[in-house]
Amino acid sequence: MTRLLKHGRFADDLFTAVADDAALPEGAVVVSLKRLRADRDALFERNTPLGVRLKAEESPELLGADLDRMSLVVLEFPKFRDGRAFSWARMLRTRLGFKGEVRATGDFLYDQLSHMTRVGFDAFEVKDSVTAEVYERALKEMTFVYQPSSDGRKTIRDLRAGK
Repeated sequence: MTRLLKHGRFADDLFTAVADDAALPEGAVVVSLKRLRADRDALFERNTPLGVRLKAEESPELLGADLDRMSLVVLEFPKFRDGRAFSWARMLRTRLGFKGEVRATGDFLYDQLSHMTRVGFDAFEVKDSVTAEVYERALKEMTFVYQPSSDGRKTIRDLRAGK
């Protein structure tokens, strides 16, 4: 079973994930990119929060101008070794200026949580073994960072240069 961890606290998921061939329920929904493309007009006419779930191989750039109408982008980690979602989250926050929720789902590890937060994820579909305390501990384990990211944190290189 998975639970939603959002901004460090467990939260109710206000979005309903909808299969490509299922009827749309009332309220906020998350659909695949395929469904968004097929039913675009009908989805936007609903005037309810809309989310899209992107597979690891689907760049957020594929959303084009529709990104501004999204409340949520769910990025999949098919395997913990597949890091494309890290790049997509950072792209969403920095290059594309996305202000909505960026959610991680799939196979990711405890030691990836800190970097996932740094690149722009603010919500995680986590297994029962992850608690809010575990998440907070993961964020504090890395005192210094090497990679620049969307969080604006100074890197070790910046600190050495006195920036």
